[in-house]
Amino acid sequence: MAEAPYLMGIDFGTGGVRVGLFDREGSPAVFRAVEFTTHHPEPGRAEQDPAEWWSCLARATRGALEESGVPATEIAGISVDATASTVVATDADGRHLRPAIMWMDVRAADQARRIQETGDPALKYNGFGAVSAELGLPKALWLKENEPETWNGAARVVDCADWAIQRLTGEAATSINTVSGKYYYDRDEGGFPASLYQAVGVEDLLDKIPRRVLDLGVAVGELGKEAADELGLEAGTPVAEGGIDAHVGALGLGVVSPGMLALITGSSHVIIGQAAAAIHDPGFWGAYTDAIIPGQYTVEAGQVSTGSVVAWFKNNLAGGAVAEAARGGVDPYVVLNELAAEVPVGSEGLVVLDYFQGNRSPYTDPHARGLISGLSLRHGPGHLFRAILEGICFGTELIFATLRRHDFELRSIVAAGGATRSELWMQLHADVSNVPISITREPEGPALGAAMLAAVGAGIYPDLATAAAEMVHVERTIDPDQDRHEQYAFFMDRYTELYPQVKDVMHQVTRHVAGGGGQ
Repeated sequence: MAEAPYLMGIDFGTGGVRVGLFDREGSPAVFRAVEFTTHHPEPGRAEQDPAEWWSCLARATRGALEESGVPATEIAGISVDATASTVVATDADGRHLRPAIMWMDVRAADQARRIQETGDPALKYNGFGAVSAELGLPKALWLKENEPETWNGAARVVDCADWAIQRLTGEAATSINTVSGKYYYDRDEGGFPASLYQAVGVEDLLDKIPRRVLDLGVAVGELGKEAADELGLEAGTPVAEGGIDAHVGALGLGVVSPGMLALITGSSHVIIGQAAAAIHDPGFWGAYTDAIIPGQYTVEAGQVSTGSVVAWFKNNLAGGAVAEAARGGVDPYVVLNELAAEVPVGSEGLVVLDYFQGNRSPYTDPHARGLISGLSLRHGPGHLFRAILEGICFGTELIFATLRRHDFELRSIVAAGGATRSELWMQLHADVSNVPISITREPEGPALGAAMLAAVGAGIYPDLATAAAEMVHVERTIDPDQDRHEQYAFFMDRYTELYPQVKDVMHQVTRHVAGGGGQ
């Protein structure tokens, strides 16, 4: 089996499952995706059916093998990544007892508040700030308090990746990645924070979480015969421990040493970095002990609205550019990027706060809102578009500055996602932060990261750093321009000063409108 040339990465996302087959050098042979359904039984709630997860996985694995022509016997190893804080209550055999409570579900808001009020030292992982209702621990507490029959009948309360690993192997295990990122596990402090669990009355969760807490990529077991028959795979194939989709995605970008950072772009920006020492601050989450690489610490931060603000401008305020693009048969963003490229650094006085849906890092302020400052009759669509891109880059740099205050030495950034299609946007990020930005050959970071875990679990590579060196390939690097960086320093300072000066006004207006005063 160790001589087989392919690795299978299984990516359980919010909208569906994606299966990728990669060779030992990280080149993809095939991807196959199958969508599944999210149910919203009440406002603020989101659930999925694990039975549908499994049937969609079977369609995806069989489809991948059929399309690629790869025999199941040539798959050397399997691993998974999945949405995290997606909570599943199961029996001892891993069969679910109720629909999964999805990561985006916020029914546990009251439980999250009570967890925060304990002030337990474990809350350093969220900077002693607000505890998100999305986390796994509040959801587990909600389940105990609101569905006692399910709770009492559950042998396991696990996350989606744990559920998948048990269905594949029959083995109950969890990853240090998942339990540190979502359940406050800290290996430096002895593991699970029993004092926190006891303070909110959910200490019996410790009896329901799998006792095997494994590092990413550790071999959990072999693919069982029943699972193999259903998925069209080969029984006995090694299965490696998987973890959180975004973290495994950072691994798939080659973020495996201190000072490296993944910038994962889409409608929002997700920032995941590796640190040499434990650092904690209200401006970011973590640092999680051993969460990706043993002996290192993982930090996480994010911006709520990035690509979504760009899309908002294109869809609502860029009619001329959209029309020009239609006439030329090109994407509207091509025209907007060309207009913005003609505008000088600082957009001739425009400074944009990118908090259109609130601020995630470093302020954790859901009541903040977007702001365009410095408008004059001189400004046109190119100015506004560039200013929005610059504002997003300033927001990213503000997060980096928060990390640097704790001696996080940012050496390199690896970017992925939609923003990487804009050379201008990537150059702005590099110039504002004065750090080179690399783009990898394979954009499917989570699936590749899962395949890298599989490669380590199958014994092909001794560790994740070696797997990254062999399987992650940088396609190009955008270097910062020192002159532009120095010019941006003035505008970065103004961006940083704006929020404290307008925060109170923002909050008043946001609450007034939310209370119906704006109607």
